[in-house]
Amino acid sequence: MRIIGGIHKGRMIAASQGMNVRPTADRVRQSMFNVLEHGKFATKGNPIRDAIVLDAFSGTGALAFEALSRGAASATCMDIDQGSLRQIKKNAASLSETERLNVLLSDATNPPQAIASADLIFLDPPYGLGQVELALNALSNANWISKEAIIVAETGIKEDLSIIDGFIILDRRKYGKTAITFIQTC
Repeated sequence: MRIIGGIHKGRMIAASQGMNVRPTADRVRQSMFNVLEHGKFATKGNPIRDAIVLDAFSGTGALAFEALSRGAASATCMDIDQGSLRQIKKNAASLSETERLNVLLSDATNPPQAIASADLIFLDPPYGLGQVELALNALSNANWISKEAIIVAETGIKEDLSIIDGFIILDRRKYGKTAITFIQTC
């Protein structure tokens, strides 16, 4: 897997052998970040630049590394798999990003209280288990989501996120069997 844009463009991110993760495809990641940087979310400036990022269900941490590469101030990778988090730490070291990246062993549907709220949240849970709504509510209750945060949820195309109390759908894009939904608190 490679980083698509920014200061680390073209650098590789390794995934541990036997990891039970489904990394976001390069073309989907590219589209996701293009929408963030150049779409309707960029009316108040680039929402990635200087953002505090949360990559929940982080797996490889690719979304956090992409955001850091494109100018995010800091990122937290949250996952329940220790092997994934060990590999994320190795990737952070190879990219010289250990200062701006925090790694947290936690379930996004039952997280600890946040030290600082995130401006940009990526949710990429296993498809078809309804974890986006659970995670949004839990992360909100634990103060992980800032007041005007943009949340980017990756799901299967058949999953419906149209009615989630306290959140509004800003945009939804489909890429093969994957849907990317841009969400904000209301």
